[in-house]
Amino acid sequence: MSVNWEDHLKTYFGFSGFKGNQQAIIESIAAGKDTFVIMPTGGGKSMCYQLPALSSPGTAIVVSPLIALMKNQVDAIRGHSEKDSIAHVLNSSLTKKEMEQVHADLRAGLTKLLYVAPESLNKAGNIELFKEIEISFFAIDEAHCI
Repeated sequence: MSVNWEDHLKTYFGFSGFKGNQQAIIESIAAGKDTFVIMPTGGGKSMCYQLPALSSPGTAIVVSPLIALMKNQVDAIRGHSEKDSIAHVLNSSLTKKEMEQVHADLRAGLTKLLYVAPESLNKAGNIELFKEIEISFFAIDEAHCI
């Protein structure tokens, strides 16, 4: 299946063109290739995993180190969608009710991007949750999370 990435870029984010190597990176990720990307702050790195996540079956797990950064990313994605379920954070800032909603949306296949902190990846409850959902890919948003 051929994807018109420019159309998806316009639809999901309102941009008319890619910056630098973004399209080649997006195509690599969408093709299921392991892709290592180094970009400066503000260079459009997040777009490189967000667009393929929004266009792929399943949920992309994004490992990000800062709760504030995760919240900003989720708020930005939700700003371009009709449904809040499209993106979630999974971290210690959530109430029990919020956590239950995240789990329900993931299990229902509604969430395309899930932002988690590195220390959350190996929690038994999260590992069990990840086994229940279709994961499109993992993105490590900051190198020091590896």
